[in-house]
Amino acid sequence: MRRLETLVRHPLAIAGALIATASAAVFIALVIAVFAGLFENPYAGLVIFLALPGVFVVGLLMIPAGMWLERRKLKRHPDAGAGWPVFDFGEPVVRRRALMLLALTGVNVVIILLAGYGGLHSMESPQFCGQACHTPMHPQFTAWGGGPHARVACVSCHIGEGPKAFVHAKLAGVRQLAHVVTGSYPRPVPPGAHMPPGAQAETCLGCHQPQRTIGDRVRVFREYGDDEKNTETVSVLEMHMGGPASQGRSIHWHANPAVHVEYVATGADEQTIPYVKVTDAKGNVKEYVTANTTPETIAGGTRESMDCVACHNAVGHPVSPTPQKAIDRAIASGSVSRDLPFARREGVRLLTATYASEDEAMTGIARGLKEFYASHGGTVDQHAVERAAAALQDVYRHNVFPTMKVTFGAYPHNEMHIDSPGCVRCHDDEHKAKDGSAISGDCEFCHKQKES
Repeated sequence: MRRLETLVRHPLAIAGALIATASAAVFIALVIAVFAGLFENPYAGLVIFLALPGVFVVGLLMIPAGMWLERRKLKRHPDAGAGWPVFDFGEPVVRRRALMLLALTGVNVVIILLAGYGGLHSMESPQFCGQACHTPMHPQFTAWGGGPHARVACVSCHIGEGPKAFVHAKLAGVRQLAHVVTGSYPRPVPPGAHMPPGAQAETCLGCHQPQRTIGDRVRVFREYGDDEKNTETVSVLEMHMGGPASQGRSIHWHANPAVHVEYVATGADEQTIPYVKVTDAKGNVKEYVTANTTPETIAGGTRESMDCVACHNAVGHPVSPTPQKAIDRAIASGSVSRDLPFARREGVRLLTATYASEDEAMTGIARGLKEFYASHGGTVDQHAVERAAAALQDVYRHNVFPTMKVTFGAYPHNEMHIDSPGCVRCHDDEHKAKDGSAISGDCEFCHKQKES
């Protein structure tokens, strides 16, 4: 029987011991960093609690494998074994080398920790998602930067909790990377409203509180005409926001945890909903279907549960549904002056013109606006023209991406029902139950007009 210390001197066993020791040290250090609050992203759990233990186990398995190889070698060549080198720490040169080795080991551990820390933060950054790796996601990245969630990292919403979500996300990432390398990705990239399982509980509700009763809120919509004075029309709506505990006419009733709403979406864009199933707090079930809906239609659709993203599907990457809406917002904010004659009409014309690239669009918008007012006659504030041109260029940059074939309305918004079906996908008086009741399409079910 060979002595243990003789067998473990095989290079593979030594390498395994070094790998296991290093990974264990890094694991302990990173766990301490987690408890200290240095890591707050899903990738941290993937690396610390999955990848590092895996490396540690591989290192441990290398030790007996090396011992087996050493045993086999010694059986064939009994005289091949050599004794372990003797380190006499009484010698100054041995002590210096040992201290140097210990110091270099400490430096290596620090380097690994810093690299791991930097790598985790790099992978969780929106720049990694939108620029470094996912080139086709440039429209979403740009829209995200101008949206209400610009301070929320991509991984906070698009990566769920737990190993299953991690594996799913990374496999999807590998597939997307292959599409990027081969240039086979669709243009435009399909809407990404499908969140990981449990997204509402794990992501949206981390910041939002739909369980809080809001009551009614007033929203003001400003629209402008294509006439010379850019005539303003103001619509004021009182929105019945309510809360999950609200009954009847309340928008956030859909988030009531005691009520389970399921629906089936069909069509390439999944914007058609022929079937809705509601289970109330007492367990009573009612099914609503549209006319001529067959069991085959329901079976062939995508079954979903109502959650935040069923309506707020474009809140993370808002692309204006129409150029008119984008110009109206720019005029309402003052970035495009209403004092410029036909500002709204000319803005829409320039935004909907065909450009081969973003650079060409920037040049064409600025030149087109200046040429129009130069030929219009009368005194025009040139500073206002320059500000309007800059505002129109900004609108174009955030909503139109020629290389990806993304433009206004490419991604429908479901939280309203003016420019896309949205609410009326269900609330149309056409979804009826067996008892004759229907999902109400009454406008005042969710809001009512107020005098402006």
